Amino acid sequence: MPSLTDVPGIRVGHATDLRGITGCTVVLCETGATAAGEVRGAGPATRETDLLRPDSLVQKIHAVLLTGGSAFGLAAADGVMRYLEERGVGHDTRAALVPIVPAAAIYDLGIGDAHARPNAAMGYAACLAATTDPVEEGSVGVGTGATVGKVLGPERAMKGGVGSWSLRLYDETVVGALVVVNALGDVVDERGETLAGGRDADGRLVRADAALITRPPAAVFATNTTLAVVATSATLTKAQAWRIAVQGHAGVSRAIRPSHTVFDGDTVFALATGTSGPADLTSVGEAVAQAVSEAARRAVLTARGMRGIPAHADLSGQR
Repeated sequence: MPSLTDVPGIRVGHATDLRGITGCTVVLCETGATAAGEVRGAGPATRETDLLRPDSLVQKIHAVLLTGGSAFGLAAADGVMRYLEERGVGHDTRAALVPIVPAAAIYDLGIGDAHARPNAAMGYAACLAATTDPVEEGSVGVGTGATVGKVLGPERAMKGGVGSWSLRLYDETVVGALVVVNALGDVVDERGETLAGGRDADGRLVRADAALITRPPAAVFATNTTLAVVATSATLTKAQAWRIAVQGHAGVSRAIRPSHTVFDGDTVFALATGTSGPADLTSVGEAVAQAVSEAARRAVLTARGMRGIPAHADLSGQR
């Protein structure tokens, strides 16, 4: 199965709390990856994203953490830092090696135990579980408590999750994406048909983009977010990595309607491992957009229903 881990130098691990219905996912790039990021949503919960600007001093990072638990869950990054420090991985400050671990969180406090949040121990556990195997998808790791389609309120939502995809370009450059979908809007297929979204009182799917024109949204506040990590084997500058992060948001918009709302914290992290040579930035950017949109769709296609919130498989009669 195509996956983010098809990019050389990338490993992914999950830690899952099924009782609290939360979790976290780590993307490890221990040899260092040129990195950038782009926050487009108006309600983000992030850590160390300022250093991803093209003009910042630090050029390479060593991991990205995606976590549940809202801002509380950002503490799981401490466990990722400890794991990397123990292995001698980090930015050399002469006095010490400091692992660079940007992180972002989704809001999942309303589906399970609001006091169950990823912590440093879970971040460390996700690192121990990291592998180059195809990424496990659906209701696992950061996707455990994810939901989508909350325009009519969280009680009308469907299950989100985490998904992954990759593409190989004509010159053998590899591009991959990992996406967790916890969106206000719906996830749609390539034809614009809803895969998972809000439901009316009879359980029928309601298009979020149409509903926003005919009625005000439910009081959902800033409790939604789509997070993505995109990576390529290409050798890129930090400014070029930022451009592919922008293209990652194009993939978000293709698969999620609406996206980048005032109630979402949509964020894309971009990594370039440099295991292959320079590549055409236009081709890499389009591959990133395609990988992100496909990963977002897989996130809901592989999710399973929890706590009375149905998944795509429940509505389609699949098990």
